[in-house]
Amino acid sequence: MSTDDRDGMVRIRDAAIELFGEKGVAGTSLKSIAARAEVSQGLVIHHFGSKAGLHRACDEHVARLIRGNKETVLASGPQMNPLAALQMMQESRPLLRYLVRTLSEGGEQVGRLVDDMVADAEVYMAASEQAGLLKPSSVPRERAVVLVVWSLGALVLHEQLHRLLGVDFLAPGTDPEDLAPYFRPVMELYTQGLVTEGAYSEMAGLFEPPTDTTATDGAPAADHRETS
Repeated sequence: MSTDDRDGMVRIRDAAIELFGEKGVAGTSLKSIAARAEVSQGLVIHHFGSKAGLHRACDEHVARLIRGNKETVLASGPQMNPLAALQMMQESRPLLRYLVRTLSEGGEQVGRLVDDMVADAEVYMAASEQAGLLKPSSVPRERAVVLVVWSLGALVLHEQLHRLLGVDFLAPGTDPEDLAPYFRPVMELYTQGLVTEGAYSEMAGLFEPPTDTTATDGAPAADHRETS
């Protein structure tokens, strides 16, 4: 692929991310994307085949950027600056708007995007465990799923966070410190936990699989303890 072709694809993809975030996928035409990218509509079709193909390419690009941001911060080690990831997010407002729109519109495309993000989260969380940044988990995949869904849910409900905490993820020019009303309690939950040890032990017992106390024929299981 020539440099011009690659540059054209990047311009089209970036224009699509901006417009999908502003108007949604359904409300954005290939003609408007071509105009924003300053290319012909035919070139959009040539590179991506259809709007669905372009949407998928946008999803893959956003997932790669999120993965790269996480890896960069985690590579900083235990003394990493906790505001570094927020600063990266601050510089990615179009990506956040795109995610909000995509997640809100739903559809099969969202499932693929979330699957990609969960798979990435499993990898970098495992690496973080090895680096001593995260505690090990007995349910690593489930933990990754929950954290991804929590994070995306907060993004989709960004208007409510703005109303309740004064935090606006999508506002231009927001300093990382302005997001502290959200991230302080998040970091408190991550580092200190929520319930006490005794309460946790009692609650955890509710989710343990039941012990099979009967034999396969329905009779009580035999007691194999020695008798005197």
